[in-house]
Amino acid sequence: MYTSRRSFLKKTALALAGTTVLSNELFAAKNPKELTGVQLYSIRDDMNKDPLGSLKQLAQMGYKNVEHANYGNRKFYGYGASEFKKILGDLGLKMPSGHTVISKKHWDEDKKDFTDEWKMTVEDAATVGQQFVISPWLDDYYRKTYDDLKRYMEVFNKCGELCKKSGMKFGYHNHDFEFSQKLNGITVFDILLQNTDPSLVIQQLDIGNMYNAGAKALDVMKKYPGRFESMHVKDEIKSTAGHDPYESTILGKGVIPVKEIIDLGRKSGTKHFIIEQESYQGKTPMECVKEDLAIMKKWGYK
Repeated sequence: MYTSRRSFLKKTALALAGTTVLSNELFAAKNPKELTGVQLYSIRDDMNKDPLGSLKQLAQMGYKNVEHANYGNRKFYGYGASEFKKILGDLGLKMPSGHTVISKKHWDEDKKDFTDEWKMTVEDAATVGQQFVISPWLDDYYRKTYDDLKRYMEVFNKCGELCKKSGMKFGYHNHDFEFSQKLNGITVFDILLQNTDPSLVIQQLDIGNMYNAGAKALDVMKKYPGRFESMHVKDEIKSTAGHDPYESTILGKGVIPVKEIIDLGRKSGTKHFIIEQESYQGKTPMECVKEDLAIMKKWGYK
């Protein structure tokens, strides 16, 4: 995982506080809900400077789906939900999922209910057309003890119930600490998986982030088959900057067996394959996500 992504999420939370190509295509034809997309954090600077122009470039590359990483004050990249949905639609794009950190200010412990701010977050996600509302971070506050975390997983399940009312599911996206931090001798990730209802809470498996904690996606997927409806498709190389030993790179260029992982995901129920690249090794972010998509198409994912 790229260090700036972790910092970005912490600050946001506080601020808002092999098979052949042919056989793969045939398999995809039997799974019409399967999709390939891109996490817009991959081109975060471009989106901050010119969201409309950046989305247009993605559409011209051949992307059909995007995943947001910028929501606040009921705005997606500065646009209301209905307006942003129209912008996407005019470009032939959809946004089936998005990242918004759920934090302490979104759950009223006394009332045992979500705050209006989180309820509006879910409402806007439904308006823009999301299938999944995904939190990409877990505050330290909720993982001080095993009992704390287990108790908070009930909030995750309740969030799944809230999202279900609007035809969506709540989800969680891992980084690396979930595999390195243990409570009562059990990893945070295992506690998450063992105490959430898979019919309400999906897991978005980031296959690259975990590598910095020594975890491997294939092992995790075999341990929890069918639990990963969404996946961040990512490759990793030894880091050239930051504090993490590995950073993301263009698919197929690093140490992650990406195609083997996504093929296993396809066979075990993964429907959303979301490309994310956070480090670029001298290329522009746009050049990287264009190349990433071409590689995914070559592998039979469209």
